[in-house]
Amino acid sequence: MDLDTVRTFLAVADTGRFREAADELAVTQQAVSKRIAALERVLGVRLFTRTPRGAELTIDGQAFLPHARELSRVAERAVASVQRGSRPLRVDVLASRSAQSGLMRGFHRAHPEIDLDVMTLFDIETAVTAIRSGAIDASFRAVAAPGRPLPEDIASVRVLDEPLQLLTGPGHALGAARSVTLAQLAGHRIWMPGIAPGTEWAAYYDALVAEFGLTIEVTGPNFGSDALLDTIADTPALATFMGEPTRLVWPAGHGLRRIPVTDPTPVYPHSLLWHRDNPHPALATLRAYLAGATPAHDAPGTWVPDWVRPS
Repeated sequence: MDLDTVRTFLAVADTGRFREAADELAVTQQAVSKRIAALERVLGVRLFTRTPRGAELTIDGQAFLPHARELSRVAERAVASVQRGSRPLRVDVLASRSAQSGLMRGFHRAHPEIDLDVMTLFDIETAVTAIRSGAIDASFRAVAAPGRPLPEDIASVRVLDEPLQLLTGPGHALGAARSVTLAQLAGHRIWMPGIAPGTEWAAYYDALVAEFGLTIEVTGPNFGSDALLDTIADTPALATFMGEPTRLVWPAGHGLRRIPVTDPTPVYPHSLLWHRDNPHPALATLRAYLAGATPAHDAPGTWVPDWVRPS
């Protein structure tokens, strides 16, 4: 059903005259008559009766009127949903309990007037595809892993260096340390379930292992943070890495230890990715917020892989 004919029907119904409807729609009276005739052919009924006073709705026209108004409202909402600034800003983060999620919570507190859709996609290829298709507006990722340059239409800016800390249970050999160096971690088993080959975080930890001779094990399924904490608490031989700002509820009685890593401190580099032609006005607001809300990058005494883009 052609929406122009529906809008023409509403104009005639509201004004009661074909000429006044034509003036309102900025078309000729003949065009109005043709549209109404076309709509009547589609519906198989007469919608108006011409009288000396103008055009009056038939019984069928009266029945169609509320539905025509709803069709017009639905069309207006459909157009508004894709107009600039009218839909939520859609942003991808790696996990709900993560540094990027924390940044988005801060952004929401600073700009509660901006509607947000926050989601989690699996890897950088999925995120880039979603950005290029318009399914999302931005994504937090580590870029660019070796051999995987970003497409030219994707822009990025480094927004946060997240320090990693060592998480151990009370019985671990390093559990009482106030801090540990990367050299001290050599020979200790660091358990990181869920590191999938080919992802940007796998490339990051591969580089960490290669440079400092660490032992990172990825065996076993990833049952989530609760299972990870249970295992670390109960297994003195295992430790894991965790981002410094990560907020987790420590299970009572686990006695978990969060220990800073130094000389150097490994930091996970988060960048914001977006399409260069994305017109969403809230995207510029997000970029400005991140520029002012995050500290400088490449601080002395920190480490990132050599493939990480400079600040």
